[in-house]
Amino acid sequence: MPGRPMTIMHSGLVTSVGLSAPSACAAIRAGVTNHTETRFMSNGEWLLGAQVLLEQPWRGRAKLVRMLAMAVQECLAPFDAPPPRALPLLLCVAEQARPGRLDGLDTLLLGELEDAGGIEFHPELSGTIPKGRVGVAVALGRARQLMYEHTVSHVLVAAADSLLVGPTLTGFEAEGRLLTLQNSDGFVPGEAAGAVMLARFPGSGPHLDCLGLGFGVERSATNPDVPLRGDGLTHAIKQSLADAGCTKYDLDFRITDNSGEQYYFKEAALALSRSLRQRKEEFDIWHPADCIGETGAAIGVAALAVALAASRKAYAVGPNVLCHLGSDLGERAAAVLRYREPA
Repeated sequence: MPGRPMTIMHSGLVTSVGLSAPSACAAIRAGVTNHTETRFMSNGEWLLGAQVLLEQPWRGRAKLVRMLAMAVQECLAPFDAPPPRALPLLLCVAEQARPGRLDGLDTLLLGELEDAGGIEFHPELSGTIPKGRVGVAVALGRARQLMYEHTVSHVLVAAADSLLVGPTLTGFEAEGRLLTLQNSDGFVPGEAAGAVMLARFPGSGPHLDCLGLGFGVERSATNPDVPLRGDGLTHAIKQSLADAGCTKYDLDFRITDNSGEQYYFKEAALALSRSLRQRKEEFDIWHPADCIGETGAAIGVAALAVALAASRKAYAVGPNVLCHLGSDLGERAAAVLRYREPA
């Protein structure tokens, strides 16, 4: 439904190329990578990973909590302390079908984050969204519902994920999806956490609005007998444009979760060709995963943080951005963003 915008006010980001949103976004802009050898091997070679290096060697859920706390604190820093238990938190984590998924993501992670950050979030309106790479788009839709149906003024959306887990890497290696010397059609596994503060009423000053959301399902992702046609992503993009009340020709560039696998780049090209009916001279595509690795549920927040930084620092191609995401289970999502200068 057009006319229900949300404003992305601030962001926090913890990645392998920067432990804050400004540093990480600057590194992504410059094309900096920090892929290092992990403690995991594949066919006799050390796997490369986009590892987040912290002051202590945390692992597993404890590391996710620490990264989340850093990102949330950065995102909340520009604000006065919110009233106790008044701010909803929507926490995005790995999908439940992920091989090697860490225990306790749905039941323990949010409470552990509250303990680590020293803040209590809204007990009824907060929750965990186990949707992997499309989780942030689902959280945006839920945040909009909270703002326009429950009169909530602010919502914090956060995400954390790590593919640098033994059983997870084993599962992806068995499917031939990791980038190695023997396999060029794969991704570099990574880890990251991020957060964005959303507001219904942005106040004065320039701001980045989320104007439209769309969702779809790509059947070929789970059924090898179905040819890849880009139906799910095409539907998600068209729905997000209708929701925003604009057309694809109004958009200036794209930010995606593509992390190196040909399947997803082919899908993006198919969706673009099926959406455009007129020649568009330039429609650049940005993929932060080139720098920060495949970060699962965290890539959606990273994309929003990059869009916000590029808009505020005036290196974006233009003010209108299409962000699209896709999960291994076939779920597809798209969001239309627009940067607005004060009148």
